[in-house]
Amino acid sequence: MKYPHLLLSLILCLAPGCDRDASPASHLPTTRMMLGKKTYTLEIAAKEDDRGRGLMFRDSMADDHGMIFVFTKDQPQNFWMKNTRIPLDIVFVESTGKIVSIRRMEPYVKKGTPSDNPAKYAIELNGGQAEAAGIKAGEALQIPEAVKNAKAEP
Repeated sequence: MKYPHLLLSLILCLAPGCDRDASPASHLPTTRMMLGKKTYTLEIAAKEDDRGRGLMFRDSMADDHGMIFVFTKDQPQNFWMKNTRIPLDIVFVESTGKIVSIRRMEPYVKKGTPSDNPAKYAIELNGGQAEAAGIKAGEALQIPEAVKNAKAEP
């Protein structure tokens, strides 16, 4: 056989459990962050393209994972759920670390979900995680250095 490795690749891809539609692994850097009484691994989305894609097209996310969006400054934020398949909680946080608001977002809803006040960060977690962790508006969070040092694009 001239190309046995191609045949082996084809067989492996047709084998049970081969998911050709699986989302690719994220290329984003991560950090650990305490939110309420739980610690989460957060992907850091600081570039405009990464913030725009967010958690779209994912079928699931581990309960102790999420994404933190980094903006250039405190400003009103507004998120939607276009192409987002999983329910999310969003935690809006100002540059000082104070939580300004917490909202629930449902899959595929295109209506925006605004922050109550200007925020520099937005943290998306699986739906229900904000309550499970005991996160409350007004409390202060410790922003990890990796997030503070992320170069946000306008």
